[in-house]
Amino acid sequence: MFKINISDKSGKTYNLESDTEELLGKELNQVVHGKDLLPDLKDYEFEITGASNNAGFPSHKDSSGLGLKKLLLTYGKAMWRRPRREGKKKISNPMPRGLRLRKTVRGRVISGDIVQINLKVTKQGQKSLADIFPEQNKGKEKKENRAKKRSKKKGDLQENKE
Repeated sequence: MFKINISDKSGKTYNLESDTEELLGKELNQVVHGKDLLPDLKDYEFEITGASNNAGFPSHKDSSGLGLKKLLLTYGKAMWRRPRREGKKKISNPMPRGLRLRKTVRGRVISGDIVQINLKVTKQGQKSLADIFPEQNKGKEKKENRAKKRSKKKGDLQENKE
């Protein structure tokens, strides 16, 4: 079972759960046809931009194969800043120049251990993604203002007194 995140050019991301076998054996940056994921996505083409397993180890484009590997990484994918240190001394610079760390990453091939796959739309279909995933297209519901809540409470209390 894969959790698939599809991002379009506007920045909106749509989530999908699929247990398709078509993705097994594909590599990062390869093109996937939409019909392999859902019949509604038949005109779409997607590019695999990333993946991670159930422990959270990301796939890395520079490591070949399926399994876990330890790579010496600089800033970029799978490494953003120096890890936190416990103690009283503050870290002077969270991103010092030239810092390299050995991190565990997955190979670039999609296998059964992969849980999450990130896709990017390369070719748009006839039907928009918002129409295909209507339940995910809802906007955030606005929270009521505190002042409005108070005025409603006061109004309710006054009606109860009468």
